[in-house]
Amino acid sequence: QVQLVESGGGLVQAGGSLRLSCAASGGAFSSYAMGWFRQAPGRVREFVAGINWRGSRTAYEDSVKGRFTISRDDAKNTVYLQMNSLKSEETAVYYCAAETGGFVAVVAANYDYWGQGTQVTVSS
Repeated sequence: QVQLVESGGGLVQAGGSLRLSCAASGGAFSSYAMGWFRQAPGRVREFVAGINWRGSRTAYEDSVKGRFTISRDDAKNTVYLQMNSLKSEETAVYYCAAETGGFVAVVAANYDYWGQGTQVTVSS
């Protein structure tokens, strides 16, 4: 059973930065595509960023392009999300997810495993 544990969330002022981490265990991490999603209260879970199994292809939601960067370290079984220039409307619970086919997906239903989430609060 694959387990994903997010960390790095917290409270930050608008314009600030945070780096989220997601540590995986119990599976073949290096063969999985990984994604980050977020869900604000009363809203649907939305795609933020994804990376394929090789780390050679990434995808981003339009509003985060140029500010967020997804990366992976297969030696540590960890995927990261560097978030810069954060905005108050990006306050949400951020989730990481694993897609066992290895290809970047932007739809939550395509992901097979999910973490419990980490809260990111951006104050204005």
